[in-house]
Amino acid sequence: MEEPLPAFPRHLPRGLRLVWGASRAWTVAWGVLLVAQGLIPVATVWLTKLLVDRLVADVPKGWSASGPSLRLGALAAGCMLLGELLRLASSFVKEAQAQLLRDRIADMIQRKSIEADLAFYEMPEYYDRLHRAREEGAYRPVTMLESLGTFLQDAITLGAMAVLLVSFGPWLPLALLISTIPALFVVVTSTLRRHRWRREATPEERRCWYLDWILTAPETAAEIRVFDLGEHWRGTYSNLRTKIRGEIFRLSRTQSLAELAALLFAAAVSGAAFFWVVRRTFEGDWTLGVLALFLQAFLHGQRLARSLLENAGRTWANSLFLGNLFEFLAMRPRVTAPLDPASPPDTVKQGILFRNVTFRYSPESRPALDGLDLEIPAGAVLAIVGLNGAGKSTLLKLLCRLYDPTGGSITLDGVPLASIDPRSLRRKLSVLFQSPVHYDVTAAENIALGDLPGAPGRDRVEAAGRQAGAETVVARLPRGYDNVLGKQFPGGTDLSAGEWQRIALARALVRPSPILLLDEPTSAMDAWAEAEWLRDFRTLTAGRTVLVITHRFTTALRADRIHVMAEGRIVESGTHAELLSQGGRYAASWKEQTRAE
Repeated sequence: MEEPLPAFPRHLPRGLRLVWGASRAWTVAWGVLLVAQGLIPVATVWLTKLLVDRLVADVPKGWSASGPSLRLGALAAGCMLLGELLRLASSFVKEAQAQLLRDRIADMIQRKSIEADLAFYEMPEYYDRLHRAREEGAYRPVTMLESLGTFLQDAITLGAMAVLLVSFGPWLPLALLISTIPALFVVVTSTLRRHRWRREATPEERRCWYLDWILTAPETAAEIRVFDLGEHWRGTYSNLRTKIRGEIFRLSRTQSLAELAALLFAAAVSGAAFFWVVRRTFEGDWTLGVLALFLQAFLHGQRLARSLLENAGRTWANSLFLGNLFEFLAMRPRVTAPLDPASPPDTVKQGILFRNVTFRYSPESRPALDGLDLEIPAGAVLAIVGLNGAGKSTLLKLLCRLYDPTGGSITLDGVPLASIDPRSLRRKLSVLFQSPVHYDVTAAENIALGDLPGAPGRDRVEAAGRQAGAETVVARLPRGYDNVLGKQFPGGTDLSAGEWQRIALARALVRPSPILLLDEPTSAMDAWAEAEWLRDFRTLTAGRTVLVITHRFTTALRADRIHVMAEGRIVESGTHAELLSQGGRYAASWKEQTRAE
């Protein structure tokens, strides 16, 4: 089913407000230049008519009578020069507008991405919208502005040309209009076809981007070589691009044939008008100057009419595609601050309580948490252990209010998390995620990012580094804490997975938060580094309420209490000794792990 014809100005007003908000002064200059450029061609055509008539009258009189003709010629040349100067000025103004507009739109997309719920990143529809917003939001407003500017400039020029033509016959402007009707049809149909195709092709285009990333990213480079996957992925990419390219070619071929038919019709109308004008001139009704004016005005007007329609189509197309940007910006997060938010406590006095908490990542997925009951007393160190997929990391995400529970409640010192502004809540937490981010900045900056509001100085950064066991990692860097990490930028040094984990752990520890959440804090560390860190674990977590998610019993042993999760709920709880005596899942896993060692 084809989509209905959208209203022409559907997104145009909002697009223009976007341009105005990004570059007001430049937009005013753009408008003034646009009007001036629109009138220059009309003045040139009129001066050409006067010059030809003057030449016809003065040439028989000889060179001595050339003064008036030379002055008219100088005026015509001056108009052309002024037109070029205005074009250069307009080009400069448009470039300034474009840069400001690109930065404004990039900022809007980044803000929306930060605001978006974490759940959005698990929806293909979100990635489709983000892809279209990134691909088209960066240039569509600029091209819309350019096409709209050319459209308005051509409209001004064409209107003035029509005034000139109507004096030679009222049917001439009508003939000019009729000659452009097929072109209008081509503009409308091709614009809608391309817009419809682009929306339908977004998943395939995004998959192409993904395949290109696989072939060129450092994260995949080693495995592609070891498993010899290069030709497989390159072939997959090539096949998909061939399909997309074929669809684009078919759209272009259909449009080109339609444009050819419209061009032939316009040429026929132009030929008939030209024949009529020449005949009137031979019959003595018109002077050569009038003939020159008519030919320039009609042919230039016909070109302008085609340009007018083309730019109207481009403006329309850009406003339609600009809707992709506005569609992305219209996404609203579900995890939001309440109207009258409660304040999170500065220190945890009672603890955190999960009561009958249920959570699904999507309506059709199985529950990640299913009737979970859990108490984390203030100042305690709790460990959560269990198989992959048991819901351990989900529990941590709910504590950070990256998601809200599907059912049940989570409270902090008796205050429901849902009643707290997510940003205020997160300032009271410090988190080490299972897959921490590698920031390609200096080691000191990597750690300080954990507490930007607190602006930690070098002393605090180095103290966090010592607590996390990152001090030995930094000591081996050529420039110590001032060394750039990663290989993205000159002078950078890459780290092993365990070394990156210790830097990330330092980032979590540098924030003086009352709650510390650690997801697999030693999973990438070697046995020596883990033993060294665990030796000081209770010292560095003193005074905090700590939740540790781990697969390693050596880490869980440092906790005050251990909870075993399975299928989204707590199935066993106790100290290490108590759990062993129960002879349940924990005891079985402990025996398996110690036997393997």
